Amino acid sequence: MNYRVIDKETYYRKGVYRHFTEDCKCSVSMTARIDVTDLIGYSRRTGTKFYINFLYLLSKVLNAREDYRMAYLWETDELICYDRIHPTQYVFHEDTETCTPVYTTYYEEYQQFYDEAQKDIEAAQQTRQYCLDAAAHPNWFDASYLPWISYDALNIELPDGYLYFLPIINWGKYREENGRYLMPVSVRMNHAVADGYLVAKVFRLLETEIQTFSSRSDNVQGEKQR
Repeated sequence: MNYRVIDKETYYRKGVYRHFTEDCKCSVSMTARIDVTDLIGYSRRTGTKFYINFLYLLSKVLNAREDYRMAYLWETDELICYDRIHPTQYVFHEDTETCTPVYTTYYEEYQQFYDEAQKDIEAAQQTRQYCLDAAAHPNWFDASYLPWISYDALNIELPDGYLYFLPIINWGKYREENGRYLMPVSVRMNHAVADGYLVAKVFRLLETEIQTFSSRSDNVQGEKQR
């Protein structure tokens, strides 16, 4: 775990940060449906899991900008930026209707991430423990899938005075609309480090990464088959 301390006096969001950490401590959340048609197609053609593929692209997007890797150290009153953040995913158990948190490491190399994420899921399926360990995993963001419903809105509430800066991401069941598959994604961030533009940017980056990933991966797959 590596991070650098941000100088709050030269921070490009200095005024916004001061206002939303002192005057009006609050969060901002947004839900939008993104087009996942290409990613579904790639997952089916390659026999890979759509869920892990999306988790990889989500992790890649959130690591692409410093704004999504910010955190607050209350012990020292410091604003920091992690070099890398990783997803905390959740494995659902049908028999007990409970979830097991899984700390999965983000790797830039797709195949390495895919293999390790799959191992994490398989290991979590053997337990029923709800064993969160945030103290040992400070640079892990929350990534939770709700496969039972294609919702229109979802809000994650934290105490307004709690300066939690890492993104909280949820997504639901995709559905077909006019021949395309759209999936609801919800992004929650603290207003001190993100405004509407930065939250909306997550959705735009996701759709771009989905298109690029599916296209490049198809090319690689074609080369392997020749």
